[in-house]
Amino acid sequence: MISKLAPRSGTAFELKSGQTLTVIDPMGEQVADLLAYNLSDIGEVISSGRTLDYASKIYLTTGDPLYSNRSNVMLRIERDDVKRHDFLLTPCSKDTFRIIYGDEAPHQGCFGNLAQALEPWGVTDDQIPTAFNCFMNVPIDAETGTLSVQAPLSKAGDCIRFRAEMDLIIGLTACSALQSNNGSFKPIYYEIGK
Repeated sequence: MISKLAPRSGTAFELKSGQTLTVIDPMGEQVADLLAYNLSDIGEVISSGRTLDYASKIYLTTGDPLYSNRSNVMLRIERDDVKRHDFLLTPCSKDTFRIIYGDEAPHQGCFGNLAQALEPWGVTDDQIPTAFNCFMNVPIDAETGTLSVQAPLSKAGDCIRFRAEMDLIIGLTACSALQSNNGSFKPIYYEIGK
């Protein structure tokens, strides 16, 4: 069954070892921030640093594992229609909108949505790491190392599928930053499979 995340919202749920999670961009050009925690110990969490270090690349795709801060594989990418995702930038937050966009009354962003959704499992704000940003397009200038956030390459119906390698708590959003989503806010769909 496909579940739907409204624009600028987030959710959290359990994903058992062996189950799949398919994140779908139903309209195209919409980012989804994804977090994973070990269900039996939330001190073990998805790690950008470990994953990128072991992969020796910043663009992850089919076959690549996502590691925890304890160097255990949490998820493995099984299908990837887009092949461009970000694992460098932190979830957007009130501070993101205040500092980068100058918003005086900022939205809580993906950070706030994730914190709210993960609270029932005991996850606090300080336990929210860099997310795996499905469909986010962040090219890097080879000479200067400058990052730029560009329109996602995802088209309507594109998806990325992960397989859980341990029992997990998943946090997932429909990203709240205009720049990340080519100027508009759209829903994200997801489906849990066997």
